[in-house]
Amino acid sequence: MPTHCLKLKIGCVIMLLRNLDLKAGLCNGTRMKVCALQNNYIDAEVLTGVSEGKRVFVPRIQLAPSDSNLPFVLKRRQFPVRLAYSMTINKSQGQTFDRVGVYLKKPCFSHGQLYVACSRTRAFNSLFFKIDKHPIQGMVGEKYYTNNVIFSNDVVDNIGTRKL
Repeated sequence: MPTHCLKLKIGCVIMLLRNLDLKAGLCNGTRMKVCALQNNYIDAEVLTGVSEGKRVFVPRIQLAPSDSNLPFVLKRRQFPVRLAYSMTINKSQGQTFDRVGVYLKKPCFSHGQLYVACSRTRAFNSLFFKIDKHPIQGMVGEKYYTNNVIFSNDVVDNIGTRKL
């Protein structure tokens, strides 16, 4: 669920958090640039996907938190977007950027995650890392390192063959 307080300006980059129109390419993770702000809709230009370059209207929609501990159902009408100057490695999958900064507070935890992070930019010299110290990542001398999770062929070959 998006935050209850959303502060946007014309020109900022936002990301859709819900599928609005799959045929038009307005799906979860689509990045857009805000062109105009109205009370009930955001006028935006699509930056990624099949609708890249098109102007679209993003309406307020009814949303309810899935993890609410309230004794009633809380529903509110809000824009299904968040600022998109940063995102998780998983959300970045399938997108390409001019420059990429990867912040690894902890090492990647899943097969292929580090590859996805490193392959989001068009040029290797446009890829930057910030690696925090952790038991399995940090610095040795002048060089930084992190753990890269790779499934062995045994694991990959046996996926889907286990009996439940």
